[in-house]
Amino acid sequence: MLYPSNSVDKLGFTEIKELIKAHCLSVMGQQMVDKIQVMNNYDLIRKFLSQANEFKNILVNDAALPIQNFYDIKTLANKARVEGVFLSEEEFYQVQASLNTVFAVIGYFNEREGQYPNLEALFEHLPIEKAILKKIDAVIDQKGKIRPNASRELIEITSGIAKAEQEARRKIDQIFKSASANNWTADGSLTIRDGRLCIPLLAENKRKLKGFVHDESASGQTVYMEPEEVFTLNNRVRDLEFERRREIVKILTALTDELRPYIPLLLSYHGLLTKLDFVRAKALFALDIEAEMPAVNNKPGMKLINGRHPLLFLNFKKEHKTVVPLNVTVDDVTRIVVVSGPNAGGKSVCMKTVGLLQMMLQAGLLIPCDDSSEMGVFTNFFVDIGDDQSIESDLSTYSAHLSKMKEFVEMANARSIILIDEFGTGTDPQFGGPIAEAVLESLNNKKVKGMVTTHYSNLKIFASNTEGLENASMLFNNVAMQPLYILEVGKPGSSYAFEIAQKIGLPKIVLELAKSKISAGQKKVDTLLVDLEREKKEIFDTRVKLDKQQRQVNALLAENEQLKSYLEENKKTLIRDAKQEAKNIILNANKLVENTISEIKSVNADKERTRQLRDNLSREAEKNTIKVEAPKPVPDNEIKQGDWVKLNDSETTGQVIEINRDNVIIAIGELRTVAKKNKVHKVSRKEVPKEIRQSYNSHTSDAASFSPEIDVRGMRTEDALAAIERLLDRALMMGFNNLKVIHGKGDGILRKMIRQYLKKYDQVDRMEDEHADRGGDGITYVYLK
Repeated sequence: MLYPSNSVDKLGFTEIKELIKAHCLSVMGQQMVDKIQVMNNYDLIRKFLSQANEFKNILVNDAALPIQNFYDIKTLANKARVEGVFLSEEEFYQVQASLNTVFAVIGYFNEREGQYPNLEALFEHLPIEKAILKKIDAVIDQKGKIRPNASRELIEITSGIAKAEQEARRKIDQIFKSASANNWTADGSLTIRDGRLCIPLLAENKRKLKGFVHDESASGQTVYMEPEEVFTLNNRVRDLEFERRREIVKILTALTDELRPYIPLLLSYHGLLTKLDFVRAKALFALDIEAEMPAVNNKPGMKLINGRHPLLFLNFKKEHKTVVPLNVTVDDVTRIVVVSGPNAGGKSVCMKTVGLLQMMLQAGLLIPCDDSSEMGVFTNFFVDIGDDQSIESDLSTYSAHLSKMKEFVEMANARSIILIDEFGTGTDPQFGGPIAEAVLESLNNKKVKGMVTTHYSNLKIFASNTEGLENASMLFNNVAMQPLYILEVGKPGSSYAFEIAQKIGLPKIVLELAKSKISAGQKKVDTLLVDLEREKKEIFDTRVKLDKQQRQVNALLAENEQLKSYLEENKKTLIRDAKQEAKNIILNANKLVENTISEIKSVNADKERTRQLRDNLSREAEKNTIKVEAPKPVPDNEIKQGDWVKLNDSETTGQVIEINRDNVIIAIGELRTVAKKNKVHKVSRKEVPKEIRQSYNSHTSDAASFSPEIDVRGMRTEDALAAIERLLDRALMMGFNNLKVIHGKGDGILRKMIRQYLKKYDQVDRMEDEHADRGGDGITYVYLK
């Protein structure tokens, strides 16, 4: 159920249908698109989604489906059903073309049997009756005209017409030549008047030739005459043409009678073509919006990964822009997502994206998201978007909202999805907020799922403290004062009313006056939300940076694996080549030795000749002798304090700051690490990159200038804790035993927060106040282990 009925318009589903209709080849397909409805039958939804997904795969990965001709053969079949009525040549041509398309499509899928099971089901058990096509082909040619040999009588009539036309032409040519010889004709040649071939005669000569005048020129000096002998022949041609028309009607009537028994089958073929056109249009639209088929289950809920609003995606595509994807989960744990954030930050688009994609899915349409998304099936859709005030119904904006809330609370159940924009607005916030909270609580108690957007703080607080509800916010860059259109689930967002007003240029005095009129509690909440937003932005930027670094690491690992594989392969090749070369050397050596012995024997042990042969043998042996290089002198590898070393199992370089028996303590940037002597090797100063040496020098100077004392008076709590954390990190790295934190006395809140914060660190041994004469409990000494 959709409530209200115009929900499809509110969410943009009607526009989606119009875009799909533009891809249809036939009126029948467009009519089928008009009938698309949101379903809740799980099996039907899966079937329609699978059909569209299979057709999309055909468009992307397979040969084109032969579907060029789509005609409304249902209308023709109903016409042929009436006794005595016959189909025209053009109508038979449409039936013929449609049947050719049907049989080509069935043949296409038969060649790929089992590859597209859901599309094959469209024509399952549908008989292929080619007898109809043979009967039509015998009468109608490929251009949609009746064949001259469709019947014996038609052949004779056509032949008679041809002969009569030839005789008439020969006769008129003869008369024209004679008239021209007598100078009776006007300038020009034979011409057509009233469908008859005529001779142009000078008006004063018209009585010199027997015939019928069909026309005359504007000046009256030329008449156009059909000679009497030709007139008789042309009448014969006309009579034969009437006879031919009667014969064609007779043939078409007989063919229609033969077609009549196959009308139920023609209607089935019509249904197949209509469905194919419909599924094809859905698949083409899916390609336009880069849609996929997510995992579908029969439980209400969704896990949307990188979802995009299809209409926004198409608009941005024209402008070469990119839509920021949406990631959101609605399940039994997180039933209702309460989205807050600045105006024009994307809250409504986010909610409409969720609603529209769910509607599209339940209408059997592929949706623009990752195929790893998981989508469920909802029985009811309850939508409250925009202003529905009505003069006729005497409803104000808020009354219209309340009327919808009444229906939602009464009719919604655990299989319903609610989508409410600007929840609770339209009346005094003092009363609208509590009413909205009560409605939200009632819906949550009924296990309803969905998404609402709001600016009300009480709803944000209620969502954070209530099981089943989850806060979410649209990220906002509060430095550039621009929305990021990214949904961050888990924390509420600020409306940034003052910041946006300041950016727009509202006078400063007006802003200050407005700020003075809000309560301290509300001001504190909004400030916390803004700070939270800033932290979220920093975390998001860090995550993006880490993701980029991770991708680089993965790329390097992949490259390393490729190099390793390449080297392994080369190693095998080198060994194989070396073995082959060694084999060749041995074979050549054996031949050389045998030849040498043979020659020595042949010269009867002549000393000079024997010496020459032995020298030749020695030279050949030297060619294949590998010269062993003299070992280089081993440098002094004794590691001393201040030496630069490199870890054996990595490229990490550091400087030795202390030696303890078999262990060395190495400074690597700001870090200190301990390693065994045999796990490192000494490197020269020249081998150490310049930036590492400079970094070490700067860290050394930092250590010299480091002060274990910090003054956080006047700072906000978050800033103070962040500064203390940085000081603590540096103190631990540089080996300091204690810190001095000056926080002041005041109400003691900052002192309490700092001490609670430091207690969570294992490296902190204890904390003490300064002596009463030197500041007392306004200063805390932190002793480190």
